[in-house]
Amino acid sequence: MKEGVTGRPPVLIVGGGIGGLAAALALARRGFRSRVIEQAAEFREIGAGIQLGPNVFRRFARLGLTDAISRVAVFPPELVMRDAMTGEVVTSVDLGDPFRARFGEPYAVIHRADLHQVLLDACRASPTVELLTSRRMTDAACEAGTVRGRFEDGSAVEGIALIGADGLWSTIRQQVVGDGKPRVSGHIAYRAVLPMDQVPADLRSPAVTLWAGPRTHLVHYPLRRGELFNLVAVFHSNRYEEGWNSYGDPAELNERFAGQRPEVLRLLDKIESWRMWVLCDREPVRTWSQGPITLLGDAAHPMLQYLAQGACMAIEDAVCLADKLAGLPDDPAAAFRAYEEERYLRTARVQVMARIYGEVYHAAGVVRELRNQFMGGRDPRNYDGVAWLYDG
Repeated sequence: MKEGVTGRPPVLIVGGGIGGLAAALALARRGFRSRVIEQAAEFREIGAGIQLGPNVFRRFARLGLTDAISRVAVFPPELVMRDAMTGEVVTSVDLGDPFRARFGEPYAVIHRADLHQVLLDACRASPTVELLTSRRMTDAACEAGTVRGRFEDGSAVEGIALIGADGLWSTIRQQVVGDGKPRVSGHIAYRAVLPMDQVPADLRSPAVTLWAGPRTHLVHYPLRRGELFNLVAVFHSNRYEEGWNSYGDPAELNERFAGQRPEVLRLLDKIESWRMWVLCDREPVRTWSQGPITLLGDAAHPMLQYLAQGACMAIEDAVCLADKLAGLPDDPAAAFRAYEEERYLRTARVQVMARIYGEVYHAAGVVRELRNQFMGGRDPRNYDGVAWLYDG
């Protein structure tokens, strides 16, 4: 165990993804030791692009990560929603100087692996963060003022508190909340990343563009300083597979998007191999702590991706949790109660609104016409509708 700036035992963090590493870094900034426990053989992140709102950039500033993030992110000029059947612009959001002036921070897109690497590098540079791999925790219990976590091989580890940052299928959640499997949304996402030179020149938009179709949508934007092009195609389906990294079925994809704009179909045709995952979430809960054991990110409040806030909410969690523990360093249980009290309504609102946005994006028939009429003509510099989210 590395020597930390406090004499206390470490905080145990189960899960070495974006949320777990952000928690370790936030705790380090507040003077706490932590031990991050990852079940995989190495710390790595799968997936493709994610979006970063100004709300999370404020947390990057707290964590000292703004410059490192900015070096590998792309700052798109606008968000654009187009009708996938007609090609018309339904609505847009100007992300330029007026946006930055209103929210004090930018909007960016980044490869998930790049964000994870920035966090991992910062944790490795910290003398108070220890990183363990190939360790699967099966349960945790409070014993005489400490938390003892037990591993599959029968060994154990102790700390002053434990954070379950182990994702949608969290083992720690089942012990704390016990609500079984996640809710399957009936939506499937296919993702792929292309080298930019393989994208037709007329489709290389720098904007975050969403093509909204009946029970489908396609999102695309550049990544990694414009070297890559991220594509995510979502559609309604009864197919169900656990995990985030299964191979998709191109025939099913083409069937769902049949009849849409040539721009959409041309982009889909450029992909030879898709990775897919089934979109799941859970019902919001008010309590996700049990004494000195708590949850963070998807383990606490998994959400559909339609507001592009999953990683952002996890990083918000991390900073809030570290602040509360710094205020009550001798009473982790009270600190965790204060943490969830501050976070549960905000995260629940994002969970619920993400479901609603999904219905808006996938509207069909008359509802689609109403959507276009209602959203059409909106001022791209009117940010009132997103202020609740980005003001944080």
